Amino acid sequence: MSEQLIDTFGRVHRDLRISVTDRCNFRCTYCMPEEGMDWTPREELLTFEEIERLARLLVDRFGIDGIRITGGEPTVRAHLPVLIKKLADLGVDLALTTNGATLRLVAHDLREAGLKRINISLDTFDRDRFIRLTRRDELAKVLDGINAAIEAGFEPVKVNCVVMKGVNDDEILDFVRFGRDNGVVVRFIEFMPLDADEIWSEDKVMSQAEIVELISAHYAIEPLERGSAPAARWRYTDGGGEVGVIATVTEAFCESCDRIRLTAEGAFHNCLFAVKNYDMRAMLRGGATDDEIADALKGAVHDKWAGHQIGQVHFIRPKKSMSQLGG
Repeated sequence: MSEQLIDTFGRVHRDLRISVTDRCNFRCTYCMPEEGMDWTPREELLTFEEIERLARLLVDRFGIDGIRITGGEPTVRAHLPVLIKKLADLGVDLALTTNGATLRLVAHDLREAGLKRINISLDTFDRDRFIRLTRRDELAKVLDGINAAIEAGFEPVKVNCVVMKGVNDDEILDFVRFGRDNGVVVRFIEFMPLDADEIWSEDKVMSQAEIVELISAHYAIEPLERGSAPAARWRYTDGGGEVGVIATVTEAFCESCDRIRLTAEGAFHNCLFAVKNYDMRAMLRGGATDDEIADALKGAVHDKWAGHQIGQVHFIRPKKSMSQLGG
């Protein structure tokens, strides 16, 4: 490695998020509108070979050492373990985020292919509420998917819960107990303005301070050291594991963010909230050399903003929702 991906503010980027599809087997209320979405045609998605080429270039030339596979829902992409094997061979810390509904079917194969870590998104344990949030009656399958991940040997298994005031904030302690009882790491995520119906407002955000205050009123916790990871972490002092909060809104961690993103159709984003993207698919299919692609990537990262500025008057909301950008 002779180069680094560095932005104007001196931040070095080493974490790549790759969305492999914008399709999902859920229709979550904060991911896609009631009327549904126009999915990207299959031929417009990056192939596994194109994804591998970009990932290899980023690893070999710029020292990317962490890759996370996202969606949409990544497990709906056919032959996903084939891609996992290609990326695992790059020697990176390879993780995947899934809604867990079909995880029972592929957990073992993903583990065998070289996937190291897995995050499962779950926002409620209440069946009726789950149906309202996802427009699917598949809570039992998600819970079974968590068990499948544990049985396949993933460690740790993480459960991500987006907390929304007036929606599921009454279940925070239920998630805490679930994590402690099942040996999984629960991470609470502040509600971000990436919902498809654009109903987000600051009064719907359950802040990190409020979440931690609630947990600490019932369990003794102490903070753990935080690096570039998005989650602030606390340890239960009785040995019951740990809990995390991703406070994108109220405790923005932009100054330590080292993440870059590639969408399923090959758009490169230097930030989850970036309003500009860079078309890698056109370069890949237009015969660009590795040097030309590398120069484009360096320029894209160099242009990264200081921060997303959520809550400020000049904040610009991305045109795409979370299901299209990847987590």
